[in-house]
Amino acid sequence: MAWPRQRGQATVELALLLPILVMGVLAIVQVGLLVRDELGVVRAAREAVRVASVDRDAGHVVATGQRVVPGASVNVKRPSRVGDITEVDVAFRSVTDLPLVGLLFPDPVLHARASMRVER
Repeated sequence: MAWPRQRGQATVELALLLPILVMGVLAIVQVGLLVRDELGVVRAAREAVRVASVDRDAGHVVATGQRVVPGASVNVKRPSRVGDITEVDVAFRSVTDLPLVGLLFPDPVLHARASMRVER
């Protein structure tokens, strides 16, 4: 038998905990989106450096990186000799666009660098 003063206690507890649970779920989803973007940036750097190792045209390298992650900034450092190491840096601003989470945290900039020997 419930005490008269305890009626609606579960409703009040749910009302207090529900916003915290929703924020937790949104934060977990946002972390998942950041991990997805980080993996994309790493993949873009790897794909772009593969192209840079065999193609002297920096435009093709940048286009390859931006095809993998649209909106990414791709910088190529290509040496003049075959056999040296070429590097590609990719930067991407990941938008935190989920409700509440986007207001609390700024958009992080994700970076990746890949290097490979120049083949030709």
